[in-house]
Amino acid sequence: MKGRLLTNIIAAAALAAAMAGCTDADFTDAEKRTIASMALSALAPLPADPTNRFADDPGAAALGATLFFDTGMSRDGNVACGTCHKIDRQFQDDLPRGIGVAQTNRRTMPLAGVARDPFFFWDGRRDSLWSQALVPLENPLEHAGTRTSYAHYIKRRFGERYERIFRPLPDLDGLPASAGPFGTPAEQAAWRAMTVQQRDGVDLVFADIGKAMAAFERSLVHAPTRFDRFADALAKGTAPAGDAVLSEEEEAGLRLFIGKANCSTCHTGPRFTDNHFHNTGVPPVAGLPVDRGRIAVVDEVRADPFNCLGRLRDGGEEACGELRFMQKSSPELVRAYKTPSLRGVADRPPYMHAGQFATLEQVVDHYVRAQASVEGETEIHPLQLSDRERAALLAFLKTLSD
Repeated sequence: MKGRLLTNIIAAAALAAAMAGCTDADFTDAEKRTIASMALSALAPLPADPTNRFADDPGAAALGATLFFDTGMSRDGNVACGTCHKIDRQFQDDLPRGIGVAQTNRRTMPLAGVARDPFFFWDGRRDSLWSQALVPLENPLEHAGTRTSYAHYIKRRFGERYERIFRPLPDLDGLPASAGPFGTPAEQAAWRAMTVQQRDGVDLVFADIGKAMAAFERSLVHAPTRFDRFADALAKGTAPAGDAVLSEEEEAGLRLFIGKANCSTCHTGPRFTDNHFHNTGVPPVAGLPVDRGRIAVVDEVRADPFNCLGRLRDGGEEACGELRFMQKSSPELVRAYKTPSLRGVADRPPYMHAGQFATLEQVVDHYVRAQASVEGETEIHPLQLSDRERAALLAFLKTLSD
């Protein structure tokens, strides 16, 4: 007991000594380059989306914003995208798992910067922003609608506006009010009874709905934070001033983040994510269906009729490299989930793909202990962090909020 106490005292003293003289000048040149690479100012311009020719169309974005907040885009008329992606909560909802027409099995992800992702959802089951936008509309736990019901709704509420942006609507007369490849058995049977031409016309309208919402979501970006102002000053070789100054504890946490704690191995770049999928030993939630992460959806994203290689994309197949060369089978994909951006992380508990941890302190504790995964191999290893180091790391993470 005395030996452990002495060890903790020595560790705390060492960190205190490091923090006492910690200034921006104490960062090595390599550390300064790493820090500069994580500033928002280092973010490249948002590239065009060649699979969606309406991606940067203001009219499409305006219609997409309308549809995003329209509760009519659901079976019961009570659920919109904005129900879970709340505009004043970083476009998430503060819940362990989102609630649409019923409770879902996953945590609602924030949307700032989402247009830069190569794959979408916690498991990456869609490969474009516009194909992602379509999934909740048909999910029985989220919007629970059907394709013909959405096509009829667009014609009824936004027909002239739709045709001004996209093209003339297909002939929907005589089509079932509610039919689709998902939904009730009767709705699925009604979909199968439609002609190929009728289904293709409805699919085209459905894809356009996704492309409009994607155009809106491309406008959702991160705001600069105290960390960004500090990093910019560091990159320019000037002394941080005002709220760009980080406390000694925050600087110590930053040094841990890019060094000893290995956080920046996955939480890297200006969005603090590598956009990849990792098994980090996050425990399952009792009572939920088995969730195997990325490995469970590899075939789904490849078979999606709205994916980059599908007939409803715009542009050529040369834009489909991510889908063509994605990792398709590997033990590393078992219970692997997307690395979320850490921007604004301190303001949006709970954490992980199903809200497993209520606080950021619990998240840090999970990575320190690095328990074994219930399936597959976790990529993380136990860390030796003192209480003071943990506090410093948490202090730094709070600088990522605007």
